[in-house]
This record gives sequence, C-alpha cells and structure tokens, in this order.
Amino acid sequence: MSVGVAWLDGGLHKLTDPTWTQGGTAMRTYWERAVAIPDAPGRPPISYEWYRDFIAALLASDLEGAFAWLITIGEIAVGLGLILGVLTGIAAFFGALMNMSFLLAGSASTNPVLFTLAVGLILAWKVAGYYGFDRYLLPRLGTPWRRGRLVRTSPREATG
Repeated sequence: MSVGVAWLDGGLHKLTDPTWTQGGTAMRTYWERAVAIPDAPGRPPISYEWYRDFIAALLASDLEGAFAWLITIGEIAVGLGLILGVLTGIAAFFGALMNMSFLLAGSASTNPVLFTLAVGLILAWKVAGYYGFDRYLLPRLGTPWRRGRLVRTSPREATG
C-alpha cells in the first residue's frame, strides 16, 4: 500500500504542477540535466551512452510534453493499481519500468527502494491481490498460471 501511495503522490504532484502539464518544461529540464556531460573530473548523470543518446533523441524530437503526461498518468495509474489491488503484478511491473528509467537517467532518490519493492510485488503477484480487487478480478480474467472464466479457448470448454 505504501508503494502505491508513493506513486500516487508523485503523479498527483505532477498533475497539479503546470511545468509538467502545460508543455512539459519540467520534463525538458530533467532531460537536459541528464544528458549534460560535465567537465573532467565530473561524471555525467547517465552512465550508459546508449541511454544518453535515447534521451537526446527525445529532446531533439520535442517530445517532453507527451512524456510528461505519460509519466504523470502512469504514476497515478500505478499508484491506484497498487492501492486498490487492481492488476497488482502489471501495475508493479510498470512501476519498476519507470523506476529503472529514472535510475538510468541518473536519478536515485527513492527509485532503488521502489524498484526493489516492485520486484517483490511482481514475484508475489500470485498472493499480492488477496486483499484487493484482484481477488475478484483475476479469477475472471485469468493469470499466467490459470485461465480465467472469461477466457475460453473452445466452445466445448465454454459449455463444460
């Protein structure tokens, strides 16, 4: 639950911040700092050149506005999914994906802890939804280890 609250808080903060929602200037500033290479003996925030090139390509394409909204909505969705227990493993996976992206961009903050907890939730997905909506949702939709009631592979299986 606390992991979900952290994600929801981060997303709501961005949602109410015009530098995120009106053009993505906060995203651009973050990317510009991430790709900057300081004079020696300083170290760049991004250790991997391929990731620095990726962020530089996003900067050159002026995609900061779209990515600002993608991150904002993504953080809110991950937070709500984890708090409510809706598709817990999938929400945890996308939270871990965002954490890894932030870590690759040189932003430590709470990302290592949230990443580790997200991996734990992914590994515990089979029981992680016991108290949330997944308790009712997953038997209908199915999981990687069991087919759901709404998913049938043949007409015979649907009637039997």
